[in-house]
Amino acid sequence: MTTARETAISAISNHRVAQTQNYLEHAGQAIYGQYVFHEAAQREYLAKPIFKRLRRTIEGLEPFDEVIADAVAHGVKEWAMAHGATHYTHWFVPMTGSTAEKHDSFLNPTGDGQTIAEFSGKNLIQGEPDASSFPSGGIRATFEARGYTAWDVTSPIFLQVEPNGVTMTIPTAFVSYTGEALDHKIPLLRSQEALGQQALRVLRWFGNTSAARVFTSIGPEQEYFLVDRRLAQQRPDLVLTGRTLFGAASPKGQELDDQYFGSIRERILAFMMDLDRELWRLGIPAKTRHNEVAPGQFEMAPVYEATSVGSDHNMVVMSMMRKLALQHGLMFLIHEKPFAGINGSGKHNNWSMGTDEGENLLDPGNDPHANAQFLAFLVAVIRAVNVHADLLRASIADAGQDHRLGANEAPPAIMSIFLGSQLEDVIEQLAKGATSGSKKGGSANLGVTSLPVLPKDATDRNRTSPFAFTGNKFEFRAVGSSAPIYWPQTVLNTAVADSLKQLADELEKLKEGDFAGLTRILSGIVESNKQVLFEGNGYSEEWHAEAAKRGLPNNRTTVDALPSLTTPKAKKLFAGFDVLSERELEARVEIYWERYVKVSNIEANTALDIARTMILPATVAYLGELSRSSSASRGINETCEKVAGLADGLVDAINALEHAQHQAHDAGSVEKEARAFVDHVIPAQGALREVADELETVVSDELWPLPKYRELLFAY
Repeated sequence: MTTARETAISAISNHRVAQTQNYLEHAGQAIYGQYVFHEAAQREYLAKPIFKRLRRTIEGLEPFDEVIADAVAHGVKEWAMAHGATHYTHWFVPMTGSTAEKHDSFLNPTGDGQTIAEFSGKNLIQGEPDASSFPSGGIRATFEARGYTAWDVTSPIFLQVEPNGVTMTIPTAFVSYTGEALDHKIPLLRSQEALGQQALRVLRWFGNTSAARVFTSIGPEQEYFLVDRRLAQQRPDLVLTGRTLFGAASPKGQELDDQYFGSIRERILAFMMDLDRELWRLGIPAKTRHNEVAPGQFEMAPVYEATSVGSDHNMVVMSMMRKLALQHGLMFLIHEKPFAGINGSGKHNNWSMGTDEGENLLDPGNDPHANAQFLAFLVAVIRAVNVHADLLRASIADAGQDHRLGANEAPPAIMSIFLGSQLEDVIEQLAKGATSGSKKGGSANLGVTSLPVLPKDATDRNRTSPFAFTGNKFEFRAVGSSAPIYWPQTVLNTAVADSLKQLADELEKLKEGDFAGLTRILSGIVESNKQVLFEGNGYSEEWHAEAAKRGLPNNRTTVDALPSLTTPKAKKLFAGFDVLSERELEARVEIYWERYVKVSNIEANTALDIARTMILPATVAYLGELSRSSSASRGINETCEKVAGLADGLVDAINALEHAQHQAHDAGSVEKEARAFVDHVIPAQGALREVADELETVVSDELWPLPKYRELLFAY
């Protein structure tokens, strides 16, 4: 018989469930896509024939027809103004690594003291920013300013809603007057078309004649730090570089493993809830939020989307995080390694291929060994990562990554693939010429009657792998947290397109239904590329030695990685699939070299400034205090001598860093300057930090000018 207490508890529980359902239905579903010109809004604001033609273009079934441009422009303007918009902007992602936008008003004077709201098809389709003011790698000189933005129909128009106004935002591509890509998006869109064309050739061999399009999907898990804004603003290094250039270890770090998936603090949860709501309004499918391993570190993950849309959305996610952090008195840190001695941050790009009919081409099904089509696409990816490992490594190269890759929280700089025991076994069978079975997962009995028997996956996970298969997709784990994900996905798409082309060329030589011939082809590809498969610990020194024996490239730094983009192989790959011309590729590489040097130089300048004007004066002040008390105690005398020695060491380290920096600037070329930074400037900066961090442990807390790790990591 149910007691009154049990009835009351049940009623409370039911009420909470009802509250949650009401929140999801009203606060979640009702606001989702509220600020997006999505399909429902298009249907409402566009005439039916215009709507149908626009949808066919968005779905990749026909090119955009400029005849409908004015009608679409009128509809989207009416929608935006109904939501309070007064301005519009072409939003794009130049080679700066961040987004760019210029706002124009809808209002035009009529000459009689009145205004009229105008927005034409030309305004929608094309904009004209100053191309010479953005990084171009020599494509645009200062006196060659003209460039264009072009509406990307596949990425939804959205609203930027601020307290003082609303701006209609049009995702666009950015191109020079001479037609070369100046942004991250154009190469990505080209690479998607290249992959789709080759994938359809493979599907046709397997008898699929109905799929019209193959596209890639992306779900980028975003790691980040949040620290107290008041403390962070007292640190010039965090403000100017996004990472701490000095800082002794906190007495407590992450060694207790008590942060990961821990209870989310109230202030952080408030930020996360606001973030979810704002992202949902923008049609961004934010799904997961949790504490990460390091103190002050967190992660959000969305549901998978088409890669071009998901890449745009990731830029919006980072921008929204930065904006909302300020509102909560926090500073958003997206650098790959903001704190020494604890985990850094990355992006885990969950990537897959699918058809417009909803088929995931990387879904192995229940019996992977018997799924010939899946094996064909899987083997193509294996070859792509092996043959183009150097390019994939270069695609994630950046100054911030040099502080993260290879550490015990990030994959190594060696590109390898983890398949898991089930697929590894199938691939081994395939290499021998035939497949006969697939390992099964089984179940886990927990030995407690109140706990369910859990179904086990057929394989474990490997978080040390840079490129891991995770059920029905690959997880590109080595991407940096601050990076726009367009470029890594462009390189991956193009590499896979290359492998699919080779596979399709061979398949088309076979007779229809010749699965014995298919097996021979796949077996040969596996045999030639299996060295890239690795199931073990990617953090271990043993793997570095083993990878060298296998002939896998290990480009440890950005300076080691970037030259692979200028090889004949790279030029042939990108030009052959019309992803990047030779000139576009060369310009891009030039930008990457310049960015590496500029970022490294800013960090060195900031370190020198802090050391000279903050740390050295604090040290001198403390030394003065000790000197005045030196007769009181032998221990004080010893401390005084230690601080004096460290002060001398600090001055010497400042001078050494200045000298190394000047020498680097005289290297003669940007490539040589970058190498000088790696070999001399960055080590000299590390030596300066070593002295300063030791001083932090000795100098009086009242005199030390920088908020410490113990405050930054635990006071939020």
